[in-house]
Amino acid sequence: MSKPFTGVKVLDFTRVLAGPYGSYQLALLGADVIKVESREGDDMRFGSRANEWEKRGLAAPWVAVNSGKRSITMDLKQPKAIEVVKKLAATADVVIENFRPGVMAKLGIGYETLKAINPKLIYCAVSGFGQIGPDAKTAAFDGMIQAMSGLMSITGFENNGPTRVGFAGADVMSGATAALGVASALYQRTHTGKGQLVDVAMIDAVMGYLAQQFTEHMMTGRVHGQSANLSVTRKPTGNLFKTRDGWIVLAVMTDPQFQRLMKEVGRADALGDPRFVDWPTRIANNTALHEIIEEALKKETSATWAARFAKSDIPAGRVLSIPETVQLDLFKHRTVLQTVETEHGPIKVVGSGFRLEHGGGSVDRPPATLGQHTDEVLREVGYAPAEIAEMRSAKIV
Repeated sequence: MSKPFTGVKVLDFTRVLAGPYGSYQLALLGADVIKVESREGDDMRFGSRANEWEKRGLAAPWVAVNSGKRSITMDLKQPKAIEVVKKLAATADVVIENFRPGVMAKLGIGYETLKAINPKLIYCAVSGFGQIGPDAKTAAFDGMIQAMSGLMSITGFENNGPTRVGFAGADVMSGATAALGVASALYQRTHTGKGQLVDVAMIDAVMGYLAQQFTEHMMTGRVHGQSANLSVTRKPTGNLFKTRDGWIVLAVMTDPQFQRLMKEVGRADALGDPRFVDWPTRIANNTALHEIIEEALKKETSATWAARFAKSDIPAGRVLSIPETVQLDLFKHRTVLQTVETEHGPIKVVGSGFRLEHGGGSVDRPPATLGQHTDEVLREVGYAPAEIAEMRSAKIV
């Protein structure tokens, strides 16, 4: 069964993380993603050259979002390279880039130019603040967008100040948004026959993920603050609790769940306490209820409680490290973790975060070394071996 984007050709000018994450999602779903890199390669390729993978230009952070793509190198400052890009764009379905707005146009391969060559082209531009507006040309990075989008203001503990999430959240959210935007434009093209510009502003993308917090503020005036590990529902039984050997998160949100929880931890007596008779009183007496539950949980290990809660249908999860998570038995039955064979040995990568019954996401080729597919791609658009050799000699590719 073919994948959703089989036959779709993507010309990928993205670098670092936000853009590459988006084009990686398309590659997982079958698109032929041709990554256009400088002759020196994407900044993420080599890391600090601290291990053999980095010395080969296959640093783990780069592999994580670029596996399955083909790699060509090109010096975009040379006119001949721009000629090559235009030829590639003429047969492409998608161009995706995350330069600062105006850079691609200055090079002579901006949206208007490429659209004139290929009216069906979908051109996705990922930037900090979008293609229009007073901040359009302002450079952006993950931490800056986490700060300006409000994300940091609702993360962490009040006494510690604003806190970044534990991964490059703004980059990843922007990349996922770009993939959705491109998928939407591809589908729309099936009944309009037209390409279009997909303008992804990182700050818009992150705000899109904070829809609940922004909508509540605009409707009611409420300002969300840092709530540590408390659930967004503000219910005290949606929180982090210490156990004998670690931590466990409860997600107890209904009265039946609350009743089962209190019985399972041996505190059924608290069900008759007037401080905990309903959710408003439980929220008002959050600290007292938290102490009662945590005192009980400290008597057993996280694994013991997780097993007991699962049997009693009480939503809970142990706090695991990344090494512990990848060892979970459930991944033997899922496809999100994939083994990819390379000439240097097998590696594991993270694939699509969902499964499709027909033609789901997977990495179909090993991560490319720098420029590995340059000749192959150029031949596909009509360049003869002698022409390619001449371009190599002139350091155009």
